[in-house]
Order: sequence, then C-alpha cells, then structure tokens
Amino acid sequence: MAESYLGVLGIADALGVSRHAVHKWRSRYPGDSSHPFPEPDVEVDGAPGWRPARLGEIVQWRNGLPGRGTGGGRPTAARQEYLRAAAERGLERDEAIRALVTFTEEFPEMTEPEICAWLIDHWRR
Repeated sequence: MAESYLGVLGIADALGVSRHAVHKWRSRYPGDSSHPFPEPDVEVDGAPGWRPARLGEIVQWRNGLPGRGTGGGRPTAARQEYLRAAAERGLERDEAIRALVTFTEEFPEMTEPEICAWLIDHWRR
C-alpha cells in the first residue's frame, strides 16, 4: 500500500498561502537557523514530502514566526503607523490587519515592518 505525503502545494493549500510562501520559508529558515522549517519526511526527485500527521507541527512552526504571536500586546510602532495610514485610506482595522497578514504570507522574505513601510510608501505616492 502506498503512503501519502503532503508536498509544498499541499502544505500551502492547508495553510492558505501560496506555494511560493512555503518555498521561501524553507529557504529562509533552514535546519541550522534559530527557527528551522520542519524537515520533510521524504524527498522524491528533489521534491519534499511531509506525512499528513505533521501538519499540526508545521502550523505550530508558522505560528512561532516573528510577528505572529498571539500575546495581544501593544502593536509595534511599524504596525501602529501602518494602521493609521490604512485608516486614512478608509480601511477598517480588521480589513487592514487581514491585508497585512495576506502580504506577510505572500512575501515571507520581508519582515512585517518592511511590509508596513512599503505599503505606507506606496499609498503616499
């Protein structure tokens, strides 16, 4: 009986992100980093695969990324500035947060403060 594994696309679909995001996470957080992306269980012709049972581990890894904490503390200065700029453009707080989360997932190579600064700069043009 053949075993099933989740590839990069399966991980991306399960987390609601692009496969590009998963590729970036793997390259940005290698095994020797302080927050390594979970190693695949298998590789077939260079394509990684994870057992479906490990999806929770991968979700927990993502939740541990900088800026994704759920402590409910005060937003960073960059996020506060972003939220002010978003409000000036007519976005409600929840809409602005959803947009920021989407950009953070789509561009994992950028930090949240970098994304905030880019969006604010783009809006000011």
